[in-house]
This record gives sequence, structure tokens and C-alpha cells, in this order.
Amino acid sequence: MTTRLSEKGAAVEVRGLVKHYGQTKALDGVDLDVRQGTVLGVLGPNGAGKTTLVRVLSTLVKPDAGTARVAGYDVLRQPRQLRRVIGLTGQYASVDEKLSGRENLYMIGRLLDLPSRQAKARADELLERFSLTEAAKRPAMQYSGGMRRRLDLAASMIGEPAVLYLDEPTTGLDPRTRNEVWEEVQRMVGEGATVLLTTQYMEEAEQLASELTVIDRGRVVANGKVAELKAKVGGRTLQIVPSDPGRLTAMAAAISEAGLDGIDGVAVDHAAGAVNVPIVTDGQLTAVVGLLAARGLAIAHIGTHLPSLDEVFLAITGKKTDSGTPVEPAAPANSKEEVTV
Repeated sequence: MTTRLSEKGAAVEVRGLVKHYGQTKALDGVDLDVRQGTVLGVLGPNGAGKTTLVRVLSTLVKPDAGTARVAGYDVLRQPRQLRRVIGLTGQYASVDEKLSGRENLYMIGRLLDLPSRQAKARADELLERFSLTEAAKRPAMQYSGGMRRRLDLAASMIGEPAVLYLDEPTTGLDPRTRNEVWEEVQRMVGEGATVLLTTQYMEEAEQLASELTVIDRGRVVANGKVAELKAKVGGRTLQIVPSDPGRLTAMAAAISEAGLDGIDGVAVDHAAGAVNVPIVTDGQLTAVVGLLAARGLAIAHIGTHLPSLDEVFLAITGKKTDSGTPVEPAAPANSKEEVTV
């Protein structure tokens, strides 16, 4: 399906999105853009507002304020047209347990107005892709949790959506199935689809996302490419292993006492047998190496690394990553605008 882009080339464009649940602001003025043919990873601690954002963008919940356009359609004014060009996999698999895997996919294909033959072919293709062919004729109630998850993912892709929302898509999946999901997402993006991915698996975010947005307490607190966020948080660390392990402390002292411009916080990592030096520029790296050579302190190994995405997440939000299911405020049970996926 073709995505109708905004003037900025965004397949998803959100401005000032607000959503209240009672006194709680699940979304508090969220702005974001997702470029066509890319994956935007949305990170945040439990209750940050990630799932509420997905529900608003998939027309399942009405926002209290703000605007959102997806694939060129206004979320509030054109929900019917929008639903035809999006796919959604929520945190919990939502399949008809009495129908077989093939019947579930075929039904969704027909609801999307695919001709009968095409709906059957697409169902079989996705069953094969997600290793469900052998179980295709069995009712979904006999599927394991992982199998239901894979069937739900297949269902979200049956119509080859222009924009796909994946809300914690691989929670509970084994590593092999998780890799299969990643490969399928990458294939879709390669064919022009746009993906908004919420996840608490940092490896998943690094594997799939070209850009990241971090949400905390309903607000966007950081965004950018993975490398940009890492650089903002802590820059690079120069790790130096001396040829003589007995000179470890002397090496650290030499760097600390030299007063090199902009270098501070030199630390000894006894477990790794290395000296860690925070640096920002290549010039600082050159200065450190030159200093050690001048002092006769031989180097066995030298390298640099950026902080991990887990460290970035902790620095930005003050919270550790959690692979558990996010819990967000629920709308009242009698709410007419909330739809369970």
C-alpha cells in the first residue's frame, strides 16, 4: 500500500497529543515524526504512555487534544480509511480461539477486502513464514503462547500495511522466533513499510530502529539516532590495557596528573585490567596515546566504546529497563472509546 506523505516526508506525524485517564496524563503533549520506510523505536519505563500512543494512532482511543496523521489520514476525521492501511500487534495476542490458524488469517484478509483466492494465498504465505504451517488447521485454542503470538503478528501483516504498529511484539518469544519476527519486520521496511515499535528489549531497539524516541510520564524526553543518544549521554570511553599489568595504577596516575585538556574522571577497572578514560574528541585520544608513549608505558590493547543502550535509557529516565509487560492507566470499563486488542 502507498503511504501519503506529509510535506516533511513523514508517514506518521503527531503534534501536541494529550490523553487523560482520570487525573493521570498518559500522554502530555507528545510530538513525533516517523519517516516513511523506517522503524521508529519508542522506549520508556512502565506506564510511560507508549501503549496509549499506539492506541491513539490506531484509532482505538480518542485523544483529548492534539493532532495525528498516519499515511496521510487524520486519526480523528478519517479513521475508516486509516484502518485499511495500518497493521497492529498489541501486547497480547488477539486471535479467535475457535478458528484455526488459517481461518483466522483468511478471515482478516477478507475483512480487508482481499479477494478470496488472494486471502488464502496470503494466509498460507504468512503461516509458512512464521513456522505455523503444520498447525494451520488446528484451532488457535490449542496453540502455545508463542504460537498465538506468531499468529497475531501474521494477522497484523496480512494486508501488507503501509504503517505497522508493534507494541512489545516479541515479549515471551524464544530467541529463534524473535529473530524470525525481526527478519520479517526488516523485509517489510525494505519494501517501503513504516514501523512504530515499542519495546523494552534494548537489543531489539538497536537491531531494528533507525531512530529512537524516549517517553517518560507521557512526555518525549529524548529522540535521535542510537549513536546520537549514546553520544549525548556519555560520549566515548577510551579503554587502555597496559602491556605490563603491574603498571595499571601508574598508567592511570600518569593520565590523571598530566592535566590534558578536557580529560577528567580517569578510572581503573581492575577486573578488566584496563584504564578507562572518558573522551570526546579524537584529539584527546591522540594526546593520551602520545603521553603514554612519552612516559614509556607500553600499551597491549586500546579501544573505544559508547555507552550501551541500557545505560542511555537509565541516564535519560532514571529507571532500569524492564522486560515485563508495561502497565498503563486503563480507561473506565464502560468507556465507549476504548477497544481491547
